[in-house]
Amino acid sequence: MAERTNQEWLADLRGPGRERALADLRALLVRGLRYAMADRPSVTEADLEDFAQDALLRILDGLDSFRGESRFTTWAQKIAVRVAFTELRRLRWKDVSMQDLVAQYDGADLTPAVLTDPDASPEQQATQQMMGEMVHRLIAEELTERQRQAITAVMLGGMSIAEVARRMGTNRNALYKLLHDARRKLQQAMLAEGLTAEDALAAFGE
Repeated sequence: MAERTNQEWLADLRGPGRERALADLRALLVRGLRYAMADRPSVTEADLEDFAQDALLRILDGLDSFRGESRFTTWAQKIAVRVAFTELRRLRWKDVSMQDLVAQYDGADLTPAVLTDPDASPEQQATQQMMGEMVHRLIAEELTERQRQAITAVMLGGMSIAEVARRMGTNRNALYKLLHDARRKLQQAMLAEGLTAEDALAAFGE
């Protein structure tokens, strides 16, 4: 496979050499994805091929946005890796309903990691336990069902904003506002419970 400059990649992908350039780029993407996904044994060669194909479509659609600030192949690989991880997150939640996800974390320790310290003293650990119980109670008492679903899915389940928005039948902007309102409500409730403003912000900051 011949080395290409950035300009040569762009010219070939837009010109008569398109098919050869696509084949070369696809091979590069698969090789890069194989390295990036090396710690994920469940990802097959067929998956890598699918990720590369999806990435090629994104790359071709975005050729005009390439500014030449890095090597073209580096830019293309970043797109491919983003596509792969987005698809893996989607597959992770494919057969999990929002109701099942919320139920999975019902009763779990909801203390935000920023407020916990594994080396805390016994007195500090007791405070952390109290914090966890308070956060769990406030989520159950203060939030609407949709706010509770969103907070649980995003903060605890690790589901992507895009996937949560799709599951909840809304869009990103509306979901961001829903999460913002939920955090504000929890912060205000924590202040009313006697916590400091710093603790409330640390627990549910933006």
